[in-house]
Amino acid sequence: MSTRPQRFDLIVFDWDGTLFDSTALITRCIQAAAEDLGLPRPSDAQASYVIGMGLHEALAHAVPGLDPARYPELGQRYRHHYFAAQHAVTLFEGTLAMLQALKARHHWLAIATGKSRRGLDEALKVAPELGALFDGSRTADETAGKPNPLMLNELMREFGAEPERTLMIGDTSHDLQLALNAGTASVGVGYGAHDHSTFGEYRPLHIAHTVPQLHAWLIENA
Repeated sequence: MSTRPQRFDLIVFDWDGTLFDSTALITRCIQAAAEDLGLPRPSDAQASYVIGMGLHEALAHAVPGLDPARYPELGQRYRHHYFAAQHAVTLFEGTLAMLQALKARHHWLAIATGKSRRGLDEALKVAPELGALFDGSRTADETAGKPNPLMLNELMREFGAEPERTLMIGDTSHDLQLALNAGTASVGVGYGAHDHSTFGEYRPLHIAHTVPQLHAWLIENA
């Protein structure tokens, strides 16, 4: 029997809000960072919308009008709050079993995230069991932030995967636009940062509302 995956050789996951239940924490940390600098507190909607972007781009959107010279200062305060609390962030229930099942089917698994390399490495320390399951990863600070297709293009080149054999999975419009820009298929998840009712324009193959639903769809269709 062939070990070639049914439809996709490479499956790329976003991190925050897709694998890790970190949306609420990121929102609070963006708000706290703004308050530390005496800036207006972004609303929950403003702060959660930017999840998935590169850090400085995200903070610029969440706190419009801020002098770009202060982005590093705001980013430093965000990282202070996030690293102090990230130990409390957990995988969505069922994530580990889903990734193990995909790995057993010989898919390449990768991460494409708006986190920094340091941030992703720190997150993987919180969940060391994931390290052996992923074959590659790209972060916004070593490529370009979403929806620029660079990180996805680099992953496809690394594994020799064609766009039609690559699937991007994420919880934000930035993830789905990334897939469109790179010419790959996508699946949206409706349990993360963005309202899934906005996903239709990005033409995802499916929208999953729980990890078990995502797992079942991938086993049947990926």
